[in-house]
Amino acid sequence: MTIKNLEDVFVTEGVPLYTFVKPPNYNEILLDIRKVGKPVIIEGQSGTGKTTTVKKILEQLTESSEIIYLSARKAVDVEQIVKIANNSLGGFYVIDDFHRLSSELQEKLADIAKIAAEEGHDSKFPKLILIGINQIGSELIQLVPDIAKRFGIHKIESGTADVIKNLVDSGCIQLNISITNLDEIFKESKGDYWLTQILCQSICAIHDVTETQSEKSQIQYIIEDTRLKVVGKLEASYHIPVKDFCRGKRFRKSNDPYFKLLRLIGKQNSSIVDLNKLANQYEDVKGSINNIKERRLDILLESKESLSRYFYYNSDTKNFAIEDPALFYYIKHLNWDKLRDDCGFNDGERNYEFEVAISFAGENRELARKFTEKLEIFDVSVFFDELYESNLLGKALTKQFTRIFNDESKFVLCLLDAHHHDKIWPTFERETFRVRVQEEAIIPAYLDETKFLGIPEDLYGFDLKHEFSENDIDNAVIKLVERIS
Repeated sequence: MTIKNLEDVFVTEGVPLYTFVKPPNYNEILLDIRKVGKPVIIEGQSGTGKTTTVKKILEQLTESSEIIYLSARKAVDVEQIVKIANNSLGGFYVIDDFHRLSSELQEKLADIAKIAAEEGHDSKFPKLILIGINQIGSELIQLVPDIAKRFGIHKIESGTADVIKNLVDSGCIQLNISITNLDEIFKESKGDYWLTQILCQSICAIHDVTETQSEKSQIQYIIEDTRLKVVGKLEASYHIPVKDFCRGKRFRKSNDPYFKLLRLIGKQNSSIVDLNKLANQYEDVKGSINNIKERRLDILLESKESLSRYFYYNSDTKNFAIEDPALFYYIKHLNWDKLRDDCGFNDGERNYEFEVAISFAGENRELARKFTEKLEIFDVSVFFDELYESNLLGKALTKQFTRIFNDESKFVLCLLDAHHHDKIWPTFERETFRVRVQEEAIIPAYLDETKFLGIPEDLYGFDLKHEFSENDIDNAVIKLVERIS
């Protein structure tokens, strides 16, 4: 009997040699990949075996040396992908993590693929297999109409109970063991191939099975113990990036919308979520999600390379994804109360939907926009009306502005001048929030000498009455951030 190592049988990295099982729609994918010139899209969340399935099919069909694998995560590969898009290079290409490419580059590749499909066998254009997260097929159709009939669009289906049983049994044969209660593994993995692999590897490791057994043995396990083992194993890899994400770009004890978002995603069945739908579905975290989904989430992921490796966000579609199946499993089962304490969030302080709400007249919109952009660099949640126009549609503005300026903003930055004094909406806002002067929640920015009823002349703020520079705004923002903290 040939001795095989546990990690080579139940595989958590790379393509399984002994325990690969065909997803239910394997043959449909094979037919489209085999069709000369026909572009293929393989979509689905991480861990579903997209890349593994494609590689197994290509091994079955042709020599792998004829195929070039490229990933949108690698800068050198992106350079090659750009050349394919611009010069229509012939050949056979697999482009992984396709969703991470720019919309412009995706559209160019879709156009090329469409022409290749129309020309068929005689085409000099490349054969493309595009692999990415959910809905890249439908998103491409929006970019390039009429491609649906020409593309083979497939979503890797999760394994059925029988498929998962075959995977586990294949590994057991190689290790000369049997694992009882296979239905428990299926319930825990929900048909996810990667998760099944790591569960089986952990079950074997717990029971001292690290290679093929000389005598056949039966393994009985408790799924809760296995789960703790897996989560503990993942702790070293994922605790820091999860904590960094939850604390945001600029940590403040009350700034926890990222924590709330990640905890909520951990309760979902899929690691890919639409933040618009998620916000509308959960009223208690709606404000937190709306606060970060427009620009703050992008700023956070761009500011920390370690986070962009694990989390993906498309601010156009509002799709957020945890691309590592191990990380998603870890998030689903970690101790969130312990993590909150570890992050240092203050549970005793009131949670506001906005840290700053800006009140201004239309003539000062550009100044309000500058304040907003600079505050967001410091990861401050800002109510600036044009960022929330879609959220305000169909709602009574008097009610919404009363809620925002009086109840749901920690501070109000008011840009005070004659326009603010005379115009209807700024006057309404001012009448709403001036009761908060006693709370020391009103931060005035004086743009001229206009006096306001209810706002003391000695209320300290920012003096912008004369010609001011970009540096003056920067200094005001830094002081405001210090006040918030």
